[in-house]
Amino acid sequence: MVLRARQAGPAVIAGGEGADGQNQGMELRDALARRRMVRSFTEEAVPPVLVDELLDRARRAPSAGNTQTTAFLVLEGRGETDRYWDVTLAPARRAGFRWPELLRAPVLVIVWCSPGSYVARYAERDKARTGLGRSVDAWNTPYWYVDGGMVIQNLLLGAVDAGLGACLFGLFEHEQPVREAFAVPDGWRPLGTVALGHPAPDDPGRSANRPRPALDQVVHRGRW
Repeated sequence: MVLRARQAGPAVIAGGEGADGQNQGMELRDALARRRMVRSFTEEAVPPVLVDELLDRARRAPSAGNTQTTAFLVLEGRGETDRYWDVTLAPARRAGFRWPELLRAPVLVIVWCSPGSYVARYAERDKARTGLGRSVDAWNTPYWYVDGGMVIQNLLLGAVDAGLGACLFGLFEHEQPVREAFAVPDGWRPLGTVALGHPAPDDPGRSANRPRPALDQVVHRGRW
């Protein structure tokens, strides 16, 4: 349902070469500073082996109880991505769509989580005392969404490191049509879709100019 197996091979990640001639990725602090949502893409393809490497890195995020059930539905090439857009953005609505170049992204990754897998994991002997194995309602914080969010952040940062653009957006009312169109099994919930590709010049989103709060506004030391 998720990541198709491909022939293994080396992926080339953007960055300079070190003294030993090996490819070096950018510093984490630089990737954090440069990360932004890209809504305009060229039609240049992304090598499948690079997509696989980015997803492999993305899934190496923390996972409550080491449950590790975040999964990826990967759509590559116009034949597959057009099916997604036909379901979520009907052709009649596209003339007024603010970011038409978003539809050129050569790769779409829909990230899914499995709430039931967390319930089952926490019903196991080493976690049963938490009481979280009773039902999804026992979780005051749904960690399937927390863990999936960390996977997505890894994917967004990995895209920056690879010299690619990425944009996360939600499915919202399109969850069920997408589920049916791509035969997603019951029990899986979408976290959102990440568009991946080579960035083209674009206008910032409506939220881009919102100021970031000062650090002392969000850090509370000793008490709130």
